[in-house]
Amino acid sequence: MQLTTGPGAPRPVRPDQRGRRARPGDPGHRDSARRGPDGRRGPGRAARTASAAPAARDRTPDGSVVTIAAIHGQVTYVLHDGSLDPGAAAGRVRAGPAVAGAERKRLLAAFNGGFKLSAGVGGYEQEGHVASPLRPGLASLVIDRSGQARIGVWGHGVPVPGEAVYSVRQNLPPLVLNGRPTAAAADWGLWGATLGGGEYVARSALGQNASGDLLYAASMSATPADLAFVLAYEGARTAMELDINPEWVQLDAASRPGGSLRASVPGQYRSADQYLTGWARDFIAVLGPSPAPAPQPPRSTPGRQSGQ
Repeated sequence: MQLTTGPGAPRPVRPDQRGRRARPGDPGHRDSARRGPDGRRGPGRAARTASAAPAARDRTPDGSVVTIAAIHGQVTYVLHDGSLDPGAAAGRVRAGPAVAGAERKRLLAAFNGGFKLSAGVGGYEQEGHVASPLRPGLASLVIDRSGQARIGVWGHGVPVPGEAVYSVRQNLPPLVLNGRPTAAAADWGLWGATLGGGEYVARSALGQNASGDLLYAASMSATPADLAFVLAYEGARTAMELDINPEWVQLDAASRPGGSLRASVPGQYRSADQYLTGWARDFIAVLGPSPAPAPQPPRSTPGRQSGQ
């Protein structure tokens, strides 16, 4: 698994790039190198070593700087219950307010979930327990029983018949759909109440590209349109807004599964160990492969004694 892209100064994004962005399979697109001439993904994905590189930063045409992290490789996703929200409404679930134990040894990254359930902008299901009814037409992060995740519109393609749905986090309508920002993304007033009533506040979002990789985007000062633009530019086919306002936007990542976490969104309020000590709100943990068992020394065979 890798968490990319590389470090450095914000990459300039020209206003004329709104019209035509590179798509998976186009020459020069970051996903093209992982595909063969027929456009199919090559065998290299599963063979990558689990690691995490510093997240990249894109500058939007209005000057906002958005941190974006692409998650790909052999990873699993876990929706965690917050101590206060959903709290007891989630039922008796295994993934509680803190990452610990065997999960900590595999932890590669963790990021914030969506709005409080009291906001009434989406349902919540964790480990088969429904804390708030799931609603059709809303953007949904769906995690199956194997820990694989995808983003779609509930009732319109997700879930598919027979899908082993395990956890679902909904939050508002789609921010990006069919690879383009939705018309609603341009109206910032539709995307949650902001501190001070301002348009430019801390915001986060989650998208998925054509290869199935998830893309987390966040900024301490951005509009919904900024997040939608950057996610579409980076290849997201579908995306949803997550939480907003400074207290809640957070991405913590490690360079390898189980490694030390670092705060990855410049200006985020909370320390990188917040999801380890316990948090009041729901969040998503990204886990690398289980560590390989340590090799056992060969068992010695007693030799023959002399004279036998």
